[in-house]
Amino acid sequence: MTGYPSRHGTVDVAAISITEKLFEGLSGREEEVAIIDGPTGRTLTAGEIADRIRRLAGGLTERGVLPGGTVAILAPNMPDYPIVFHGVAWGGGTVTTINPTYTAPEIHHQLIDSGAVMLVTIPAFVEVARAAAEGTGVRDVVIIGAEKCLSLEDVMGQPLEAQAPVDLESHVVVLPYSSGTTGRPKGVMLTHRNLVANVTQSGAVAGITPKDTAIAFLPFFHIYGMTVLMNLFLQQRARLVTMPRFDLELFLRLIQEHRATRLYIVPPVALALAKHPLVDQFDVSSVKEIFSGAAPLGPETEIAVGERFGASSVQGYGMTEMSPISHMTIGGNVRHGSSGQAVPSTECRIVDPATLQDVAPGVEGELWVRGPQVMKGYLNNPQATAETLTPEGWLRTGDLAIIDEDGFMFIRDRLKELIKYNGFQVAPAEVEAALCAHAGVADAAVIGKPDEAAGEVPVAFVVRAPGSEVGEAELQAHVEGCLAHYKHPGEYRFVESVPKSASGKILRRELRAGL
Repeated sequence: MTGYPSRHGTVDVAAISITEKLFEGLSGREEEVAIIDGPTGRTLTAGEIADRIRRLAGGLTERGVLPGGTVAILAPNMPDYPIVFHGVAWGGGTVTTINPTYTAPEIHHQLIDSGAVMLVTIPAFVEVARAAAEGTGVRDVVIIGAEKCLSLEDVMGQPLEAQAPVDLESHVVVLPYSSGTTGRPKGVMLTHRNLVANVTQSGAVAGITPKDTAIAFLPFFHIYGMTVLMNLFLQQRARLVTMPRFDLELFLRLIQEHRATRLYIVPPVALALAKHPLVDQFDVSSVKEIFSGAAPLGPETEIAVGERFGASSVQGYGMTEMSPISHMTIGGNVRHGSSGQAVPSTECRIVDPATLQDVAPGVEGELWVRGPQVMKGYLNNPQATAETLTPEGWLRTGDLAIIDEDGFMFIRDRLKELIKYNGFQVAPAEVEAALCAHAGVADAAVIGKPDEAAGEVPVAFVVRAPGSEVGEAELQAHVEGCLAHYKHPGEYRFVESVPKSASGKILRRELRAGL
């Protein structure tokens, strides 16, 4: 076996909790504004954040939720999000972060699977939250900003002054859900050490300073926003301006108003920033670096967005299962189209999927990664864990890549079936199951179709049941009730049959050939 150790050395991962790591970036600047709510201008100082985290941990401990309980968060980006996240972590619990665009059945599945005993949400999501919580272990639905029902203020208590004792190596502090390489979303077990390691690894090379400001539209429920913005950016003593969802005009206005220095984006946003005429109406001269992740960004767009902003334009690579970062473009060492080099304390391999042998530099194969940021495994799913993690600790990413002689990694394709729509994972099997639940559908297959704006869009090949005349509009209405919008097929094709192997596996390559 040969491999590629990081060219940027190693880092010491302190034996502390992720909240203790966050507090490093809050202490000594208690009076400074650390988070601003973009739409309203509401602010929280570093001292207020730390105090509210301790008070929430204390209150949840008094209620018997902590230590040991799992709390779900169903909320958009807002200043209260890190308070809930770290209040649970400080009290020795586990957080499971839920996509706010999920439907009630999707939320219900995650609440059941994660074992959540409390659900924290906002007034706009109360109806779907309560519907989803029916028949789960959730005892309380807590509403941020509520006045006539159980609110976040109601569950605050006396400050918990010290981190509740936990095993930093094994205690699962967060359960984000990922489809991994295939299948229905699974709980990714990330420990305190995983998160502390990745904040330390990224912080060692990212160059973030206390003078930096970022506009945080990348959702905190997603590991990219969770680690890079909510945890890393605050830990590096920088300032966040939150956005509940992406809106180009608001994003540009907040960049101008707050003199943002760093933009953390995904490829569809990069495309808009490179081409949309609205950009010219705002002063974006404060931006020094634009960092794209969640999916590969073509070199042409990467260059174009950097030139338009007069800023460095770079990429990184990661997965939920890696907390998430394994590769970043580091310093001024830029190779457009590359995801950069391995962050400190990270090893990687490029492996022939057929032989499981390492290939030479510049030869395509599956990317394998090993390091302290790699997950503990999938919750309640030893089979999926064994398929993804080798006994030696290597994470099989399911992505085909090359690494050149200088250690720069380029993503080429995917072995896995996942579709990446606007940076979000769409598991074909989950969409197929939803379609096949319709009485008028006998079979279905879903594949990704390349799309300049979204990266890929799901395309559904549907076999009608005998006598059925089900059409696109009816199926669109059907999936509306059971799948988040980003999982909806963008196109439906009605076919006589779905090509399959002798074992029954859908032959997606044959379907792609017909696109």
